[in-house]
Amino acid sequence: QVQLVESGGGLVQPGGSLRLSCAASGTSLSIYIMGWYRQAPGKQLELFALVTWSGRTTYAGSGKGRFTISRDNAKNTVYLQMNSLKPDDTAVYYCQANIATQSSGPNAYWGQGTQVTVSS
Repeated sequence: QVQLVESGGGLVQPGGSLRLSCAASGTSLSIYIMGWYRQAPGKQLELFALVTWSGRTTYAGSGKGRFTISRDNAKNTVYLQMNSLKPDDTAVYYCQANIATQSSGPNAYWGQGTQVTVSS
């Protein structure tokens, strides 16, 4: 069974930083693209960062220049370093990964979400 478990969310003041982590667990995983999404209250789910197995990154949306996505393939983990946080960054952050196992081709898996609140 494949699981993605996120951690690192919380309350931070404007201008502060947070680092989110998302670890995939399971047997004989082949993890392809990993990414971070977020959903603010009353808004649609927003994709803003992707990273391939080789480390190639793509950014979209308002996180450009402030957020950095990275991954550690040995740990099956993707990270999101968030700097210069703004109140508008308040949202539930989700990681997503395309993962294949010995018994199935690549499927999309999602983490449970972690709340990030930016407020003074």
